[in-house]
Amino acid sequence: MSMGAVDTVMVGRVSAADLAAVAIGNLYFFIMAIFGQGVLFALDPVISQAVGARDPIGVARGVQRGLILAVMLSTVAMLLLVPAGPLLTLARQPAEVVPIADGYAHGLILGVLPFYAFSVFRQSLQAMGSVRPIVLTVLAANMLNVLLNWIFIFGNLGAPRLGAVGSAWGTSLSRWCLVILVGVLAWSRLRPTLRPWRGDAFAWSPIRRFLRVGAPIGAQQFLEFGVFGAAGLLMGLLGTIAVASHQVALQLAAITFMIPVGIAQATSVVVGQAVGRDDPDAARRAVGAGLATATAVMAVTAVLFLTIPGPLARIFSNDPVVVAAAAALLPIAGVFQIFDGLQVASAGALRGVGDTRVPMLLNLLGFWCVGLPVSWLLGFPLDAGPQGVWWGLATGIAVVAVLLLFRLRRRFGRSLGRLVIDDDDA
Repeated sequence: MSMGAVDTVMVGRVSAADLAAVAIGNLYFFIMAIFGQGVLFALDPVISQAVGARDPIGVARGVQRGLILAVMLSTVAMLLLVPAGPLLTLARQPAEVVPIADGYAHGLILGVLPFYAFSVFRQSLQAMGSVRPIVLTVLAANMLNVLLNWIFIFGNLGAPRLGAVGSAWGTSLSRWCLVILVGVLAWSRLRPTLRPWRGDAFAWSPIRRFLRVGAPIGAQQFLEFGVFGAAGLLMGLLGTIAVASHQVALQLAAITFMIPVGIAQATSVVVGQAVGRDDPDAARRAVGAGLATATAVMAVTAVLFLTIPGPLARIFSNDPVVVAAAAALLPIAGVFQIFDGLQVASAGALRGVGDTRVPMLLNLLGFWCVGLPVSWLLGFPLDAGPQGVWWGLATGIAVVAVLLLFRLRRRFGRSLGRLVIDDDDA
């Protein structure tokens, strides 16, 4: 997420059109890639439960199947990125932005495989309780991303001045750094999961069971990100400034959202490990801790968005019109911060026990049946513009949070058992 934020900050110094292109191009990338990343989130319960059950063979199977799926998912995502320009034109995005966004999306193709491979290693390592290599790798890759952006965006050290497209090339090269460096730093933990390569990793029946858990997570991620993507396309109908301000506000909301995402990942892992060792009381305590922590963090960020929206917006753009428009959106983000933390922490807890299908349906109901129609209604027929679109998003997030909390209470009130991926897990 910080790579996208750095891209936004640095491209925001080029032009409003380049900033809007990063917004639309990054949006297009994640719409095409987010499902696959969600599928790989199935590694959370699979590996954490195997760790809790002291099952090293189950851990190795999970990592190896994750890498197999990463290659398959990368192929699909790369093909979907190719027609970015024509599809954005069909979506009636600003004519001056589409060619730049098309080049930005194409520049990200190189980084798709390491994007998924790093997801496999990240989910696997955190499920094993090893997060130091991940943190060090992310810090190093982001430093490299800043350097490469400086070279490619602004044409330094003899490179051509590529603007927004240059930031995409910097991000792709940095993603290769991510996967290589985490492999080196965490090799002592990863080696037993990769060597020897297990022939049963290719067995279709366990992969199918893995997909039954992962595909709903992917669909849930797609639905959640997709509603923000659809909101971004609605902004495109309102003009370049609306898109640029939406990108600034969304980047700030997304950065703060990463904290409860991390809390949700931790909740999923601790719940999964407790289920693996047959300790349901510990799993329920982990749920309470995750919800309380996410709520506390997002209460702080809500205050920041409500009180200093202007200074925050100026971090990402020096265009006064864009800053003013983004500052009008940030207080709305402040309103939905706590709901956003609750919904992602609830989803993480449910993922820890392999409950993924019902949360997917609840996301569909809250975001697409409630949130997006309200965004369109407020933004266009009621003529509230960009702020109306964001109030619709806030409504959808609140509905999803309430529904997931009800599901959480119901699911953890029942018995908790380990997922069955291979027959010997039963």
